[in-house]
Amino acid sequence: MDAADLTSCSDIFRRTIEDYGLAGGWHWTFAPDEQRWSPGFFRLLGLDPAVATPRYDLFVALVHPGDRALLASPGEIVQGHVSPSATVRLIRPGGELRVLSVLSELRVSPDGRPLAVSGVALDVTDRERLRHMQAAEQRRRQALYLTSYTATYSLGPDLVHHFPAEVAQVHGLSLEEIQVDPFLMLVPDERAAYRDRGWEMYERHMRFQGTPRERLASGEVIRFRLVGVPVWSAAGEYRGWTGMKYPVHESGAPAGRPDTPEDPSLQRALEQAVRGHHLRAARGLLDWSMARLAEAAGLSLSTVRRLEDNIEAQGDRSRFKAVTALRRAGIRFVAMDDGTIAVAKL
Repeated sequence: MDAADLTSCSDIFRRTIEDYGLAGGWHWTFAPDEQRWSPGFFRLLGLDPAVATPRYDLFVALVHPGDRALLASPGEIVQGHVSPSATVRLIRPGGELRVLSVLSELRVSPDGRPLAVSGVALDVTDRERLRHMQAAEQRRRQALYLTSYTATYSLGPDLVHHFPAEVAQVHGLSLEEIQVDPFLMLVPDERAAYRDRGWEMYERHMRFQGTPRERLASGEVIRFRLVGVPVWSAAGEYRGWTGMKYPVHESGAPAGRPDTPEDPSLQRALEQAVRGHHLRAARGLLDWSMARLAEAAGLSLSTVRRLEDNIEAQGDRSRFKAVTALRRAGIRFVAMDDGTIAVAKL
């Protein structure tokens, strides 16, 4: 959402987000040079309406020097030159940095003479931070495959595999090819068997794991470990797979990879695969009662009983709390190549 979206919102919604300090508006009538700011605009700028006088040049002065060119200057606005929309960094008097999406609109007379300008601003700091974090994560994933051939992927209901573009680059295929059929990366004599097994596990909503050989664009053949894990919503709806691929030695040991996946979504999906008999086995290794597990996980006894009876949805948050408590106590849930999960105690 940005400032332009506010024009299609109801007055009630705009007032609500302004009350929360997320939006504000301003108006400048050129004759007789009258400027007004809404209470929300004062809050966005970090100014006290009892002290500060609404002036467009004051607003521009608070904008980060590197972004001021994105807004029209006071002189340009009076002449009728307005920047319709911009996203700028703003430094409040207290030193806090915020990011604003600004929309401006010029009003002119029938003969084209500039009369007034109005604007709205929306605080999009969190959105921009998230965008930068996602971009940084994407760069990390890209560099990871180029340097270590390690990547995470996802497969949704659209049956399209989402890999970093670098996977295609390393294997000498197009990204479109591996999105539709990632098994093209495998050597021909293993391709069909893994493809059939992979789709079977996907359709049965089961874990998939294997160690096929893959050919790189250089012609080198490397053995990879492939992991695909079903993902469920909190309501128990099947959302597809999340997975990881990384190179392994011929012995099957990770080639510079830890046992535990780094990707949080994959770790969470693996924990969703823990069922009631796994929890009972883990309790047995720790010599815990249901009540002890409930206490350690911050759950009710009845919830633990439902988890062990497989009544709770696979994506239910209580499952993660139980698994986390058992992990803290020294239990490991180990994914095996045949799709089963082994339970061990450190």
